[in-house]
Amino acid sequence: MVDHIRTIENREERTRAAKTIIDVMGNLYPHLRDVPDFRHKLWDHLAIMSEFQLDIDTPYPLPSLDDIYEKPEKLPYSNNRIRYRHYGKMVEKLFDKIEELEDPDQKRALTVLTANHMKKSFLTWNKDSVEDEQILDDIKMYAGNRVTLPEGMTLSNSRELLQKKSKPSSNKPVPNKPNGKLNNNKPNGNKPNGTNSYYKKNNGNGGANNGTINQSF
Repeated sequence: MVDHIRTIENREERTRAAKTIIDVMGNLYPHLRDVPDFRHKLWDHLAIMSEFQLDIDTPYPLPSLDDIYEKPEKLPYSNNRIRYRHYGKMVEKLFDKIEELEDPDQKRALTVLTANHMKKSFLTWNKDSVEDEQILDDIKMYAGNRVTLPEGMTLSNSRELLQKKSKPSSNKPVPNKPNGKLNNNKPNGNKPNGTNSYYKKNNGNGGANNGTINQSF
């Protein structure tokens, strides 16, 4: 169809034929009509299929061949050297942040958090246990005298750091159904609106049972 309209000499007739092709393209993929600028994209596709040689009136500006083959700008890539790859570059930035802090409590808290993060990262790549001294030595290698380790600082247990949060159990008891039946389909006699009715023996005067059973609601 696109090759055919390229042979139509009358411009108005060629434009009408192009609009018909756009309608056909839209009918082929009706679920895409909710996509923003859907018809704009159809006109762009028509221009591409015609190799940008259609001289027609379009409701949107059509792209050019240069726009299609234009290469995006190259993204800058960081080539900074990472001292310990298993810790990553972020740990180095954390120590720079610790050095900038003035509040001693904040410094201590961020130092402990960073040390635990380093231990967890170490265990991610090495499943064997790691001694806290190893992490403390690595901190000294990173920060040197810039960061003072709190006295008596202890790191979290390896098992706690690697422990995954357990998903909530799906084996929860199903609540009683409105008809008064339990999950095991046994009648629930404890609910007044259940299938079991409440019965009481009543002889009319509060005396002995006369054999009559009355139903109460």
